[in-house]
Amino acid sequence: MALAAATALILSAPVALSGRADAQTSRAPSSSNDLKLSFAPAVRQTAPSVVNVYAARVVENRNPMMDDPIFRRFFGGPGMPREQVQRSLGSGVIVDKSGFIVTNNHVVEGATEVKIALADRREFEAEIVLKDARTDLAILKLKTPPDNLAAIAVGNSDTLEVGDFVLAIGNPFGVGQTTTHGIVSALARTQIGITDYGFFIQTDAAINPGNSGGALVDTQGRLVGINTAIFSRSGGSQGIGFAIPVNMVQVVVASAKAGSATVRRPWLGAKLQNVTSEIAETLNLKRPTGALVASVSANGPAARAGLKTGDLVTAVDGVTIDDPQAFGFRFATKAIGGSVDVDYMRGSKEHKASVRLVAAPEDPPREAVTLKGRTPLTGATVVNISPAVADELRIGSDLEGVAISAIEENTPAQAVGFQAGDVLVEVNGQRISRSGDLDKLTQTPQRMWRLQINRGGQTLTTVLGG
Repeated sequence: MALAAATALILSAPVALSGRADAQTSRAPSSSNDLKLSFAPAVRQTAPSVVNVYAARVVENRNPMMDDPIFRRFFGGPGMPREQVQRSLGSGVIVDKSGFIVTNNHVVEGATEVKIALADRREFEAEIVLKDARTDLAILKLKTPPDNLAAIAVGNSDTLEVGDFVLAIGNPFGVGQTTTHGIVSALARTQIGITDYGFFIQTDAAINPGNSGGALVDTQGRLVGINTAIFSRSGGSQGIGFAIPVNMVQVVVASAKAGSATVRRPWLGAKLQNVTSEIAETLNLKRPTGALVASVSANGPAARAGLKTGDLVTAVDGVTIDDPQAFGFRFATKAIGGSVDVDYMRGSKEHKASVRLVAAPEDPPREAVTLKGRTPLTGATVVNISPAVADELRIGSDLEGVAISAIEENTPAQAVGFQAGDVLVEVNGQRISRSGDLDKLTQTPQRMWRLQINRGGQTLTTVLGG
């Protein structure tokens, strides 16, 4: 079964709390009048806040035959365009009357032009003010917002329970705004592999290509999630869809409203790992649960709070966590500036630590450099490794070398297979410590390039032609 993206590409909340913050009595239909109840009021309230997102990007339409001078002589010319426009379709949700709209990052990735169509068919140009690949969310802003924008009411994804009715609103297959309904099938889905903060609401409300970035709302018309992906064999809905909880969405929206181009999140300063059955047995646990501290950065918030390697984290602010992904979600939705209580086990004893919520420091400065010239690294952007960079790229902050933070399309670095997160340790026998050093080194042409790379904790050595 493959993940299909719910856009033109074919493309949860934590374990529920014992009590609901806005608790209402749940019951099954008990009369024929109950069966006549309708979701229409919730749809009328919500639909004006859900928009269509049209993204376009210009890509080079390069035919390798054009490298042949004879072919170019006879077939090259004004009739063969060098560029073409690729378009994608998705959905979005108005979250502020001033014109802020949330959608999925994959809907607008690489876009050079974005247009928004409101539910009443009015169209407006928009700019991308923030992209957050780690959550697959992006925030757009209408360039000339009208006065009567309808911002959606925001709910609390922590109050959702399995079995609650939900509505998915978006523009599937480009047919126009469509509403489907279903229930919350599961919460806190973490083993999906879509984003760094994988903690999804699962629903059987039909989600199809074009729904990405659309609204998942409760029966009161309140936003509880952003529809993101589906499990599908065919590319269409098979009743297994995933939405990003609104509590995570609000963190990204708040960063955009504050004028930031990136999302500032608290830094733990420790690596966590899953508890396997074998680990659970050695810790005398009844079941594999919690997040095991694998390493702690010196002088980081975790170290200053007293956490050590081998501790078992079990809860964040009193909410039980089952795995590192659940911890990551809970921790990332906290605001920088305060502190959070972390419950953990050390041996057979229970402990509580107060972890300060601070952003990861950029020391040393990243000093980003996009490599050029005739090398296999051309097109790669490299940065110095700091706690902030390590946190963004999910690499160890104690690694030596410089990290690749991005790869430009249609470049030698992309063709070779370099990836964001690769750490370049050594080039032609010379150890690399700063991005500027690598930049100077690659400006001198070489017949062969011998590279030592750290990828995912493993050291790789390769030799490539110049």
